Amino acid sequence: MPSSSQEGAAVPPQNRGSWTTFLRSIANFSGDLSSLTAPPFILSSTSLTEYSSYWAEHPSIFVAPAQEPEPSKRALLVLKWFLSTLRQQYCSRNEQLGSEKKPLNPFLGELFLGQWEDAAGTTRLVSEQVSHHPPVTAYSIWNDEHGVRLQGYNGQKASFSRTIQVKQVGHALLHLDKYNEDYLITLPSLHIEGLIYGSPFVELNKSTLIQSSSGYTARVDYSGKGWVSGKKNSFTAVVHRAGHEKDVLYTIDGQWSEAFVIKDCKTRQVLETYNAKSTPTTPLAVKPVDEQDPLESRRAWRQVAAAIQKGDMDTTGAEKSLIENQQRELRRAEQAESREWHRRYFSRVAKDATFDGLAATIGERVEPEKTGGIWRWDEKKHEAVLRGDVSHSPLSSLKQASSKKESSREGGQSSSVDQVDHAPSSSAANTTTTTTTTSTITKRASTQETAFVPSNSIRHHSNGDGRSGEDTPAVAPATRTQAS
Repeated sequence: MPSSSQEGAAVPPQNRGSWTTFLRSIANFSGDLSSLTAPPFILSSTSLTEYSSYWAEHPSIFVAPAQEPEPSKRALLVLKWFLSTLRQQYCSRNEQLGSEKKPLNPFLGELFLGQWEDAAGTTRLVSEQVSHHPPVTAYSIWNDEHGVRLQGYNGQKASFSRTIQVKQVGHALLHLDKYNEDYLITLPSLHIEGLIYGSPFVELNKSTLIQSSSGYTARVDYSGKGWVSGKKNSFTAVVHRAGHEKDVLYTIDGQWSEAFVIKDCKTRQVLETYNAKSTPTTPLAVKPVDEQDPLESRRAWRQVAAAIQKGDMDTTGAEKSLIENQQRELRRAEQAESREWHRRYFSRVAKDATFDGLAATIGERVEPEKTGGIWRWDEKKHEAVLRGDVSHSPLSSLKQASSKKESSREGGQSSSVDQVDHAPSSSAANTTTTTTTTSTITKRASTQETAFVPSNSIRHHSNGDGRSGEDTPAVAPATRTQAS
């Protein structure tokens, strides 16, 4: 047990009182911890919708399985790619910002769009908040040149039991066009270490399973540093034919935040030593903030982000309240008109044949009651966006509210949620009742995609947390806790 002198040792002296109060509130809280307000010094200026980008910050590793003709080696490369994402997903913010921060809780319909350019060509990202209660983010990442497509969705349920425990709900599906091959990827649970010292970091729990349609299974078992021995972020992983757990083909072990070793069990040779810490990431390119849609994260939250960066919690609270109150008004209008918010890129489906087939092999199941449904990328919606046809989506009220809020700031006036207008929508509830499969996702023409991320308006800049962003000092944005 840490001594009283060690408690909160990493917390700035002026903030130790609020940190102690926060720890007590967590320990005595019953329910989802995401509703708790965190001390100002641990708030992040980044929204959770941006976290989807961690899946592909190494685009060349992301597309590598598409170049491998042998199925078992493809399964190994998919496993390597997955492991290469863990450092970015669960460790990078801790190193860049000093500790894990509490990100902004996305509003329904919030978007984050961007693309990576490197030796793998162009890899594109669409991330959308498809549910607010419960909070769920859906994402689609694809590279047309190599025919690699990832989609998925996830939510989190946080609770306290000796420390913060987070259960991730949802899954990811990877598709390789060339082999018409699919991979189901389950999500690990996690907990937060270092709370008592005021320097929280993520440790992964239990396991991840990756099941391929070609008949190979990968399993990752996570372990952290114990009281006596072990290293943090440790894991062991194996690849074997489905149903043949004892006949292991490949192993990988090490630390997902540092380095790991890939071995061939048949030859006992080391195939590769991968250093997650030293492997550079490819910066994500996004539009300048003023050219973004009002629903895009960095534009919508820029005033909040600026206030957090300045340590101005009064302004942070006021700006957050503006966004939250506008969202409440939209929800009330939708309820009064018996309609549902129209998701721009994703749709809710009754079932997914690809998921069902792969999940049956590993005993996985969906939990739609915990994620507001089963969410899938909707190519028809995407094509409508490329055509500039978003008239079917009830966005006008939020856009008007955003424009009025920005205009009132420029004029030195305070904006009011009473100014929000509500345009009736003719769209029906966003529910697709037909069965879908991920393998039917059509190829997206690269020449068309520039409609949502024009190449001549993309900039690469640092946001102060080591990630790419727009050239706007007010925005310094960085699985997961929430600021609202």
